[in-house]
Amino acid sequence: GFSRQMVEILQKHGVAFSSFDIFSDEEVRQGLKAFSNWPTYPQLYVKGELIGGLDIVKELEASGELDTICPKGQKLEDRLKSLINKAPVMLFMKGNKQMAKCGFSKQIIEIMNNTGVDYETFDILEDEEV
Repeated sequence: GFSRQMVEILQKHGVAFSSFDIFSDEEVRQGLKAFSNWPTYPQLYVKGELIGGLDIVKELEASGELDTICPKGQKLEDRLKSLINKAPVMLFMKGNKQMAKCGFSKQIIEIMNNTGVDYETFDILEDEEV
């Protein structure tokens, strides 16, 4: 429907965004309509400001303004390069140094800590894309 179209437009333009299923919380669903004074969904907000619904987003796309209004997401390859270069030794694992979330991660943390090597971690469970 309309929400799917909105998501497709945002993805096509490489916009960094997150979404909320308004059907999962009736109070939020009704409250957001009142807050925004906008009766329909989907609603696009950028930096806390209502941009509009699907028709507005389509107009912005057609005029080329959508690309200037919406923040771009970083390409996955660029994000990965940034992550692997965050520290001299980066460990991608389930959990972090303080709390491993699986047996393998716990074992590798023990090994790394015993070596005395300075390292950073990235919790792969926190970012589906990575």
